[in-house]
Amino acid sequence: MSLVVIGTVAFDAIETPFGKTDKIVGGAATYAGLAASYFYDKTKIVAVVGDDFPKEEIEDFHNHRIDTEGLQIKQGEKSFFWSGKYHNDMNSRDTLVTELNVLADFDPIIPENYQDCEFLMLGNLTPQVQQTVIKRLKNRPKLIVMDTMNFWMDIALDDLLETLKMVDVLTINDAEARQLSGEHSLVKAANKILTMGPKYLIIKKGEHGALLFGEGQIFSAPALPLADVFDPTGAGDSFAGGFIGYLAQVGTVNFNNMKNAIIFGSALASFCVEKFGTERLKNLSAEEINNRVQQFVNLAQFTIAG
Repeated sequence: MSLVVIGTVAFDAIETPFGKTDKIVGGAATYAGLAASYFYDKTKIVAVVGDDFPKEEIEDFHNHRIDTEGLQIKQGEKSFFWSGKYHNDMNSRDTLVTELNVLADFDPIIPENYQDCEFLMLGNLTPQVQQTVIKRLKNRPKLIVMDTMNFWMDIALDDLLETLKMVDVLTINDAEARQLSGEHSLVKAANKILTMGPKYLIIKKGEHGALLFGEGQIFSAPALPLADVFDPTGAGDSFAGGFIGYLAQVGTVNFNNMKNAIIFGSALASFCVEKFGTERLKNLSAEEINNRVQQFVNLAQFTIAG
C-alpha cells in the first residue's frame, strides 16, 4: 500500500525580512512529499516539471525513498515559477510573479504501480485536476486529504464543492473557512463545511496553531513559538505531508490518531520555516523530530492542582 501526493514541483524566489533567494526548489508536492517521507517509506508523487528542473533535486527525492515515476518531465518547457515577498509580520505576502508554464495544461497521469494508493494527498491544484486524480484510481483510497485555497473559491466554486463530496479531510486556513462557509465563528463554519462532504476539517491558524473538527469533537493543537521564522513558504504543505504520512504509518484512521497526526504535521511545519525553501526539511533525524514533537506535547500538557 502506498501514499500518493499530487501537487506542484516548482521553483520559488522568496523575499522575507531575513533575506531573499534566487530560484530555489519548492512546490506543494515537494514539501508534502519530503515531510511524509519521514514517517512512511512508500511515498509517491504525481507532478509535472520542465526540462529545466535539476536532476540532482529528483535524486534527492530518491534519497528520501520517494517514488518519482509519476513526475512528468516536459522537454523544451519550463517548470512552474512563483515569486513572493513576505511582510514584516510573516503572515501576509505579496505575489510578485506567477508563471504557470508546464502547469497550465497539467494532466495528472497515474502510473500503474501507484494504483495501490491507500492514502491520497491532493495538494492545492485546480479542483478539476483533483477530481481527475480520484477518478483515475481504480480503488478508492482509505483516506483522501485535500488542500485548497481562496483562489478556487473565487473562480471555481462549483467544481470545488463537487470535489469536497469526494474527500475525507479538508485542510484550509481560518480566512478560507469563513469564506467557504459564510460564517464568522469557526465552530459554525466547521459545522457547515462538514455538511459539504468531508468527515474531518482542519483549520490552520498559522502562528496560532490548528483546529481539528470531526466525529462531533474538536481538538486544538498549539503552534510552537519560534524565535526566528525565516520563510513560511511550504509550511502548510509540510504540515499536510507530516499529517498524512503519520496516518499512513499507523494505518488506522480515527479522531485520536488524527490528533497525533496534527502534532506530527505541526512539528514538520515548524522545521520548514526555520530555513529558506526545503533546506531544513531535507536532513532531519528521527531524534530531532521526536524532540520537537515532545516540545509540542509539553506546550499543552498540564495538571490542575487540587
